[in-house]
Amino acid sequence: MARRLTAASLSLLSLLTFTACTGGDVQEPPADADSSPRIVVASGQDVTGKNGIRQQLIDAWNAKEGEHGYRARLVELPGSADQQRSQLLGALQSGSAEYDVVNLDVTWIPEFAEAGRIRPLDDSAVKEPEDLIKSVDRTSYWDGKRYAVPFNSDAGLLYYRKDHLVKASASRTDLGGDDVSWDGLRELRGPLDDAGIDDYEAIWTTQLAAYEGRTVNAIEAFASAVPNFRLTDGDGNYVATEEQLTTGMTELWERTQSPYLLEGSAESREAESLSAFAEGRTTFLRHWPYVYPTLHETFGKNLGVARLPGKAVLGGQSLAVTSSTSEQRAAKAAELIAFLTDPDSERCLLRAGFAATRASAYEEPETAPDCRHARAYAEGPTASPTGEGTGRMPPDRMADGTSYFRGILRPALGAAVERPRTPLYGAVTHTLTTELDALYGPPRGPGGSRPGVAEIAKSLDEALRKILPG
Repeated sequence: MARRLTAASLSLLSLLTFTACTGGDVQEPPADADSSPRIVVASGQDVTGKNGIRQQLIDAWNAKEGEHGYRARLVELPGSADQQRSQLLGALQSGSAEYDVVNLDVTWIPEFAEAGRIRPLDDSAVKEPEDLIKSVDRTSYWDGKRYAVPFNSDAGLLYYRKDHLVKASASRTDLGGDDVSWDGLRELRGPLDDAGIDDYEAIWTTQLAAYEGRTVNAIEAFASAVPNFRLTDGDGNYVATEEQLTTGMTELWERTQSPYLLEGSAESREAESLSAFAEGRTTFLRHWPYVYPTLHETFGKNLGVARLPGKAVLGGQSLAVTSSTSEQRAAKAAELIAFLTDPDSERCLLRAGFAATRASAYEEPETAPDCRHARAYAEGPTASPTGEGTGRMPPDRMADGTSYFRGILRPALGAAVERPRTPLYGAVTHTLTTELDALYGPPRGPGGSRPGVAEIAKSLDEALRKILPG
């Protein structure tokens, strides 16, 4: 297959990564004479495309207008995640945008809460809280109070090309559960190099450009190498040590160096790494769950997916009510959040390709809640080349009989580790990406040399101590 993928498949991959990573124009509501009061929801762009699952859930809420008298409007913010964070903070600080509900990356919750931009939530904003996956729901709190409700979750997964493993005469071509390790991947270098695979260049690729993807890969390596690793405690105090950072940095260095890692990965984001995998330049890819439906459609039985070796980082977005909205609107906003995150909505999100935040969404189809809120997703969608939802269900059963939802995705979420919990997360991730330039940026030492991992870890430890309390 490699570079000979159909034009439609490559178009679909390009569309999906574009919407996930770069955002788009702010979505304006259609002009009409409807004078119903509005609940405005600000969010990044929906990776399921135009009129995707988030908009359909909003539409389902609006269909109940006679019950609550309010209509919701979704505003999609342009730009990267960092740019969206800046837009939201700026808008809420200045009052330039009247947002009632904000869809926040889980790492932003302490910052927005500490700054007084979002308000604590009571039980009315959460239906069946015991159904929420505990590791996911923990990200909703700051200073002992709930400030958000999980909307969709995320955890890194390992995708792989079974056709490559067959050509390399690998002993196994189905790598489920915990059967794959970084040492095991490195052992495949020789067989894959000798297999004569068209366009093949390296074992794996990931996202190591100087943005949040680099931070995620670093935390995954640190947490894999150091038991119970944390940069910060529950109060945001710095608790890591230089020794721990050195151990973690060594792991990061070993898994991301040539000849195992694809050349150019230090400049790759989600789009570039996905394209390299689709073109057959690598056998393995670290990426997020939202690409699974499209990759499965493209490669069929030749696609494999497994939990990431070692630890994966927990991602996702959560819904919060802004402090600037009135008490009456805040009450309606909490009702909207409860609707958008209820078991039915979470089942719809799962069928759209998002990682659901509720345990019940991962039950067997005959016992799980139906997707009643969004009828177009009763069968489940992926994005189409035009950006419209297509109503296709992401396949659950893989070629080896493993359930993707229950055997891969759900355990990955339960075992994933959090990124640092701190109101200063923006400064932390900037420090990490900057300090790791010593590994992935241009060589700066004498004769084009790089510092050793111990030296980089020492510099990182000193930099983090300057910006974090404790």
